[in-house]
Amino acid sequence: METSEIKTAKTWHQKDEESRSFGERIADSVANGMGSWSFIIIQTVLVVVWMAFNIIGFIYHWDPYPYILLNLLFSTQAAYAAPIIMMAQNRQSDRDRIQALEDFKTNVDAKKEIEELLLRLNAMDIDKLDRIISMLEEAKK
Repeated sequence: METSEIKTAKTWHQKDEESRSFGERIADSVANGMGSWSFIIIQTVLVVVWMAFNIIGFIYHWDPYPYILLNLLFSTQAAYAAPIIMMAQNRQSDRDRIQALEDFKTNVDAKKEIEELLLRLNAMDIDKLDRIISMLEEAKK
């Protein structure tokens, strides 16, 4: 393969990025966001603030202990988050499978090239040995 072909050829990763639908991009973004420390910290702060406002709010408690509305919000969040995260995991599994296949193809190609190089080196060694033997035979004469 020439260098111009290498530069213009797209990798499997670039092809995968271009083939993703809008929904797949959203699922990947949501999974990345929900799997981050930022999300955990922000959610923890919101829960603490929610509880604090309900404890401090003497006149109006919109969600008194045991925080049923908060539990409902968490259940709703989990109901939507779980399938979205599973979609992203399935896509990651597909990407891993494609990457493994591409790695295997690369390894097979590299093995073929190495075997060809070994054959060439062996041929060169045999050629050198033949020349050395012929030189030795000429030197004996």
